Amino acid sequence: MRETRLDTARIRAARRVIDPVFLDTPLYRCEALEPALGCAVSIKLETANPVRSFKARGTEVVASLLADQGSRAVVCASAGNLGQALAWSGRGRGLDVTVVASRFATAAKLDRIRALDATLELVDGDHEMARERAAAIARRDGIRLVEDSLDLETCEGAGTIGLELVDATPSFDAVLIALGGGALATGVGHVVKSMAPGTEVICVQPLGAPALTHSWRRRRVVTTDSTDTIADGVAGRCPIPAVLDDLLLVADDAVLVQEASITAGMRMLLDHAGLVVEPSAALGIAAILEDRDRFAGRHVVTILCGSNVDVDAYHRWVGAAGVNGSERQAR
Repeated sequence: MRETRLDTARIRAARRVIDPVFLDTPLYRCEALEPALGCAVSIKLETANPVRSFKARGTEVVASLLADQGSRAVVCASAGNLGQALAWSGRGRGLDVTVVASRFATAAKLDRIRALDATLELVDGDHEMARERAAAIARRDGIRLVEDSLDLETCEGAGTIGLELVDATPSFDAVLIALGGGALATGVGHVVKSMAPGTEVICVQPLGAPALTHSWRRRRVVTTDSTDTIADGVAGRCPIPAVLDDLLLVADDAVLVQEASITAGMRMLLDHAGLVVEPSAALGIAAILEDRDRFAGRHVVTILCGSNVDVDAYHRWVGAAGVNGSERQAR
């Protein structure tokens, strides 16, 4: 494999600075899901930690480096999960954390950022506007800007999940990874393709937020004017060129799924695994629902990447999308 920006030795070293509360998350075969999906399914439960998403693996690396350098402040843009993670990691290391988010972001995520003592600034646009504002604050104040997926710490922190997957027994035929900015996909993908090259790396994105998938397919950056998906955690419009370069090296496929399949996946995880997840975390299940023949007879692992969800919205989604009805639409 040609080299990505990532380094496996640094990913191994990241495990030494990440709080163990975020490491070695549960990984288990969920047999209750299998009759409906037609394949062996294991889930990697990245929601089982204090911020309920995988993002803290990366922010722990960032905050550790900043603390070692004597830095006192840091800023990021976030749809919610990165902001919570950076607030948690920064608070533990005495950093002043500012998070910029869209005022239309999930309220529960914004409330949690505030509860973790970060300064929260809201913008009247989408995540791309939040990214612009965070960059302006970093320039004005001369502080570190954390750019999710562009900054290697965010990708290599996520890559520690890959180490845990390749060390698992038995091995997997494929890993399904939610695709948003690309940190999770490039981090896990780098490790898997380096250490278990026979495992298929499949990235999954909503039809309503397809920019990075279109970019991967066309091998050039493709932007979109807007997004239309309940999966706010992966709803980017402007892929980062360096991230696309890495993704082209580690992803075997990138697929798009319908909203009905996402809500069906959320409902299945609730009904059959007792798990409440946000829409982004159900993308892997949605991909299986939409292409059962592809996965039939295989052992697939999907990373449940977050569970920070607005309760009222969640009830609307899972209540309005009974599994059988959504499965029929997904076929």
